Amino acid sequence: MTFLGLLSLGLAALATALTARLAYIFLRNPARGLALTGHHVESLPQVMGERYVALSALGLFSLLYGDFVVIAATFSAFSYMAFHDALIYAQAGHPTSKHWIAGFGAALVAVLALATIVQTGAAF
Repeated sequence: MTFLGLLSLGLAALATALTARLAYIFLRNPARGLALTGHHVESLPQVMGERYVALSALGLFSLLYGDFVVIAATFSAFSYMAFHDALIYAQAGHPTSKHWIAGFGAALVAVLALATIVQTGAAF
């Protein structure tokens, strides 16, 4: 592998670790997470819009790339987000049906992609 490839992988690993750390902080102490990242509660609707654009791009890129492992991983992550949102809203007493539907829809895509991998004999 080239130096640039190794550098790219190393930086991707670092960014993933930092993002995972922020996720942990937000899950344990949302106020601290907001403070560390510079996000503000009043701006969250706009932030959500931007996040949906990014998630749509990830879904589109995985589709265009056409690798069923990538599709399964992408839509498994989407499913997790929808299910986790549903649980958060359920705990707060809010409606959850849209999040459950989105979660099961994304999970179905992931399962079908995995079934395709098994059916075609492709290895991970």
